[in-house]
Amino acid sequence: MSDATTTDLYEVTMAMSYLKEGLTGPATFSLFVRDMPPDRGFLVAAGLESSLDFLSGYRITSEDIDAFASALHRPPRDLAPLLGMRFTGQVRAVPEGRIVLAGEPLLEVTAPLPQAQLVETFVLNQVNHQTTIASKAARCVLAAAGRPVVDFSLRRTHGPEAGFQAARLSGMVGFAGTSNVAAATAEGLPAVGTMAHSYIEAFGTEEDAFRAFARSHPGPVTLLVDTYDTEEGVRVAARVFRDLDRGPGSAVRLDSGDLGALAVRARAVLDAAGLPDVRVVASGGLDEYSVHELVGSGAPIDVYAVGTRVGVSADAPFLDSAYKLVEYGGRPVMKLSSAKATSPGQKQVFRRPGYGDVIGVRDEQPPGQGVPLLVTVMERGRRTVERPTPEESRERYAADLAGLPPEARRIRAPVAPRAVASGQLASLTEQVRHRIEDQVLASAADPRGMSSTHQDHSDPYLTEEERDGAHRGMEGPPLSLRGRGNDQGARGTEHRNH
Repeated sequence: MSDATTTDLYEVTMAMSYLKEGLTGPATFSLFVRDMPPDRGFLVAAGLESSLDFLSGYRITSEDIDAFASALHRPPRDLAPLLGMRFTGQVRAVPEGRIVLAGEPLLEVTAPLPQAQLVETFVLNQVNHQTTIASKAARCVLAAAGRPVVDFSLRRTHGPEAGFQAARLSGMVGFAGTSNVAAATAEGLPAVGTMAHSYIEAFGTEEDAFRAFARSHPGPVTLLVDTYDTEEGVRVAARVFRDLDRGPGSAVRLDSGDLGALAVRARAVLDAAGLPDVRVVASGGLDEYSVHELVGSGAPIDVYAVGTRVGVSADAPFLDSAYKLVEYGGRPVMKLSSAKATSPGQKQVFRRPGYGDVIGVRDEQPPGQGVPLLVTVMERGRRTVERPTPEESRERYAADLAGLPPEARRIRAPVAPRAVASGQLASLTEQVRHRIEDQVLASAADPRGMSSTHQDHSDPYLTEEERDGAHRGMEGPPLSLRGRGNDQGARGTEHRNH
């Protein structure tokens, strides 16, 4: 089977119905985050590259057909219309590493409706998880206030692929290294690591362990000092460093207890031993909150190693993300569910200084000093831009971070900037809303219904303004738009799948 089967079953049932009903026109789906998670002042866009890899290689094989048929308890011949399907559409997206806000589309997929529907689950999975982890890791770097942060998350992430992504994304937002050898090799990151408590316990004494480790590893070493008594462990480590002349570049690692107080005592022991160049590394259940507190307390910690809480984004392990239809066959569409409305049409996000972002229709003119965020990255199912290097993604993130308001960077109680809708988008939203409401009223007044099995999908209720807007092409995040004008707040408000 291929990755095409990594999808929710209802994507398959919908695609089959679309094909049967002849609904194969171009559809645009918008992927966005409705609202910020708690204690988040910004998000870092990620997951695009693996999504593009998936889309460029998408093809439904005979083995996939058998899997779908088995899941649906139907003969494979019923699924034959899907056989050989490839992704032939367009993707416009915010490049990885850029900072984004709630309500803004991270990507837009435009493809024949069955294709665009079938790829939803995989693409949502990649963007949701990776944006979550990149955003969490970015906050750790901010909390460390210039001190190196390294990734120790692999052993507790939700699978090795998630661990690889955590290492890659943390490197993108400024981590100094990772314990993950595969990710370090593939992404050009420094590989970092020390020793486990089991190593210490395998030797007769702590000092025997330290000396053996140093003999096996020429150059600077990091010694884990809290297996038995932390302060005594630091004294033993200091003796080994002096005897073997291993001071500069070496470190002691604290992994449990009151890290702030222990760091103060460790620093005093090392300095008294004439080892000011030996660093103090802290690990053990750290995330941006604990790092922020340790830095604020003045703890003499030189390097922070973060793992589980960052690799799974423990405080906010998911994003309220959605992938919603905003246009079909040139017709802008939207959802009117209470508190879950979306805005119609393809859109563009314009970044203005200070993150005064404006979400508008795709081809409208940028507002003053506005720079478009969404770029075309795939046409006809093939990449149109080269995969960025890790350094390019890091530079993109650093440039966006430099312009982020200070209140959005805060670790505690950050204030996220809010995107606003352009006048054109607000106007289009109201036009489509009124058109749908008129349809609902007309349908209620006509007990026979308004459609037949094979209706004209050109939509007789599409207004001239909507047709003009659709022909221009537009992009779209879901927004709750109840007014008009550039000052109208834009929030993602769609319904969860299933």
